[in-house]
Amino acid sequence: MRLTVILLIGVIACPGLSARTITFDDLYGLPRCEDVQISPDGERVVFVLNTADLGNNTSQSHLWIMSDVGDDLRQLTFGPSSNWHPRWSSDGRSLLFLSDRGGDDQVWLLPIQGGEAGQVTDLGTGVEEFACSPSGDNLMLVSRVFPDCRTDSCNRARLAWQEENPEQPRLYDRLLFRRYDHWDDGRINKLFLTHHSGKARQMPVAGPFDAPTSLLGGYGDFTFSHDGEEACFSMSADSMPAVCVNNDLWVVRLPEGEPVRLTAYPGQEVSPRYSPDGRYLAFHKTERAAYESDQYDLVIRNRRDSGEINLTSAFDRSVGEYAWSPDSRYIYFAAIEHGFRKIWRVEIESSGMEMLLDSAVYGDLCMSPDGKYLVVHRSLPDQPGELYRFDLDTRSLTRLTRFTDNIAGELKMSRADDFWFAGALGDSVQGFITTPPGFDPTRTYPLVLLIHGGPQWCWLRDFNYYGWNTQLVAAQGYVVVQVNPHGSIGYGRTFKEYVSGNWGKGDFEDLMKGVDYVVDNFAYVDSSRMAALGRSFGGFMVNWICGHTDRFTCLVSVDGTSNHLSNYGSTDELWFPESEFDGTPWTNRQEYVRSSPLTYAESFRTPTMVIHGQGDYRVDLSEGLQMFTALQRMGVPSRLLCFPDEGHQVQKLGNLRYVYEKQFEWLARWLTPR
Repeated sequence: MRLTVILLIGVIACPGLSARTITFDDLYGLPRCEDVQISPDGERVVFVLNTADLGNNTSQSHLWIMSDVGDDLRQLTFGPSSNWHPRWSSDGRSLLFLSDRGGDDQVWLLPIQGGEAGQVTDLGTGVEEFACSPSGDNLMLVSRVFPDCRTDSCNRARLAWQEENPEQPRLYDRLLFRRYDHWDDGRINKLFLTHHSGKARQMPVAGPFDAPTSLLGGYGDFTFSHDGEEACFSMSADSMPAVCVNNDLWVVRLPEGEPVRLTAYPGQEVSPRYSPDGRYLAFHKTERAAYESDQYDLVIRNRRDSGEINLTSAFDRSVGEYAWSPDSRYIYFAAIEHGFRKIWRVEIESSGMEMLLDSAVYGDLCMSPDGKYLVVHRSLPDQPGELYRFDLDTRSLTRLTRFTDNIAGELKMSRADDFWFAGALGDSVQGFITTPPGFDPTRTYPLVLLIHGGPQWCWLRDFNYYGWNTQLVAAQGYVVVQVNPHGSIGYGRTFKEYVSGNWGKGDFEDLMKGVDYVVDNFAYVDSSRMAALGRSFGGFMVNWICGHTDRFTCLVSVDGTSNHLSNYGSTDELWFPESEFDGTPWTNRQEYVRSSPLTYAESFRTPTMVIHGQGDYRVDLSEGLQMFTALQRMGVPSRLLCFPDEGHQVQKLGNLRYVYEKQFEWLARWLTPR
């Protein structure tokens, strides 16, 4: 049964202030909330607020606190350092958090009622993450250490040598040796156990394996049991992680026990969470090893008899972040469906499922200690994300924060409308359309098609930052169209998996039929002025479009593959091409060649801008260079934009500003009527 949700959202009016179009400074001037944590008494909420200093091209994070109804909002940390990952002490009197204020990332302790923060840890390799035991006596830390170092002084000396010799040769004897945007420096994740006032001791996890896992992990891959006497973590013991990643759950009795493998399934077991009553261990589970886009089920394991129940076996969606209810009766979780990230709960005894929140994109799910309410992050295409309280008794949703009102309240923004059409295989396919500010339905506008990455991802109906912000693109005077073709998540397993082994087939057909639908049904779209922009898999699709249709006036390809034969040998994650193209280039060369955009270079006609990061090890820079070379040799107007200091995603604010400017210049050059 679908529940009625009451929205209690206030609107701030700005008398005398005329609305204007969004700018880059507006977009990145919007603060963003994350990592919500509710106090043990349920009366206070702490979270991280990320802000940008556009003048200095830097960003910063600080801790804020408020009451459980949004009152008494105040900032807790200040200064030039960043502070994040807050966790309450068991008595609610202080906060533990990560900070770089001492030069590297360490755990600090801040009294809530006042006083200076004190440093808790002093690991030479810093702290990546930490978890607090239920009693608050102990911390479990993750630090990246050298596996042959047994002391902190050894790790410090090794790091110091690397810093003093940054150009030293790199010698490797196995895959994988570089990941996403950085080279392997010889370190691995290791767990440490420490008391607030004691020295950190490395937990006994043998072997050169990341513990917790660093590949295909979940939402937090290590945790204490309800009584603090046991720890569970996810780890892969595969000898060649670039090809086959099989993360299993391991448990260790604290403080001196040896790790014991708990699960040994072919796929992934990640994100372990003990039930508050200690009876169950919940975790995410997939069926297949090294298929990074396999569907996550939510499984509980009875700790007494080791029996397991798949709570979501009949739920044809992938389970995201989740949280136990305090009485261990329910698990609340997020899952993507039809462009929204919705909130469900499932009852442990019956596996009965109930949708609680829909029609928005929700995240940062946090359950109150008394089980009476949730705090969630909520966003829509024309509403930047803020924090909300959802009361479970009344089913009412109340806004708690208003950090974005000052900027968003000044802007002309239109909410994305959805549309459905018949795509490949006759399946229903969903798309979204956003009109520009000051939209006049009697006029005609250029169309910009945005194509998401993955391919097993989707466009969400939120205030997005993935590749492009929809509102900022529309503000240039364009109608923005987003289609979730076959391969997209949130439409069922069969729909998602059709793309594997079929790149450039059903996905391309869906995108073209989506454009056809928009052109045929929205008279304000000028079909003679259309552009397509895509990043990652979307970049591949733009490259594919370049060789298969000339209906677009111009294209922008960002971090996309062009030659799958060469990309196989240069990407960091070999499990991905072997899964998507059903083998290696020497076992299935035909598919690698068929699906490579460069195979069709003789048909390149459309002016194309190619954008790539030199530090991109997911899709090597050479993929962008090959595409640009082919365009130039075919005499196609083209431009190459390369960022020496970026990887598979442009992250630095100065570079983000530049890439937006250059893309908009390219679009204006070809879409402006002559």
